[in-house]
Amino acid sequence: MQRTVTSHLDLTLSGPAKLVFSVAVAQGAPFASEELAFVADGEQVRAQELVDVNGTRLHVLETAADRVTMDYRAVVDGRFPDPGVEPLDLVTYARPSRYCESDSLGPTAASLFGGLQEQELLTAVSSWVAGHIAYAAGSSLPTDGAVRTLLGRQGVCRDFAHLSVALLRALDVPARFAAVFAPGLDPMEYHAVCEAYVGGAWYVVDGTHLAPRQSLLRVSTGRDAADTAFLTNLGGAVQLSGLEVTAVVDELPRDDGSSLVQLG
Repeated sequence: MQRTVTSHLDLTLSGPAKLVFSVAVAQGAPFASEELAFVADGEQVRAQELVDVNGTRLHVLETAADRVTMDYRAVVDGRFPDPGVEPLDLVTYARPSRYCESDSLGPTAASLFGGLQEQELLTAVSSWVAGHIAYAAGSSLPTDGAVRTLLGRQGVCRDFAHLSVALLRALDVPARFAAVFAPGLDPMEYHAVCEAYVGGAWYVVDGTHLAPRQSLLRVSTGRDAADTAFLTNLGGAVQLSGLEVTAVVDELPRDDGSSLVQLG
């Protein structure tokens, strides 16, 4: 499987800023090629790369420029190697987090999915979220969490992922949030999914059913969207003037949603 992905960001700044980008394919991918370029007020500049414990690559740029653009392109030939599972992950991703209030959803999760385990549980959570939450662009706020999504019954991919993560954690199943490139997604954008730990491995849960899980390509991983935002601004005001994302695969797989799929 060969996947080719690109991303372009166009930013307008009102003052000095420290920008943290999470736009590149995660560490460990079998790259055939990769290019990342930043331009500030017409001049190419370099960003510092930091890698977190999950392999998320953060690119930090401190600038006083008025305009910054970012262009990224990568060709990934094959799938990620199995990274294994760290014991600490099974604690970190079983706890509630800012956008995944699993401690508030225990009774709901138990009533909906009590007694289900492993693949049967993941399929049931994905199907329930898909059937009860409407995908509606622009329907949620950046601060919305799983509880508000459940009550409002609508959201975008990050809301679907947050709710899936929270419901699974409420049942003591470790679950985490992943931002991905998603070949087959329409309209094209960065995408978000849930990963759940069952049977000794992490498997994708995506109630949006908008792209085949087999072709997804990991960008970042964390407790929720607070750990995986494609852009974080630690400074003056920043306006996102342009965002373009593409993701294609040499052969788009079919996904009937019935099998366990790992993100790679």
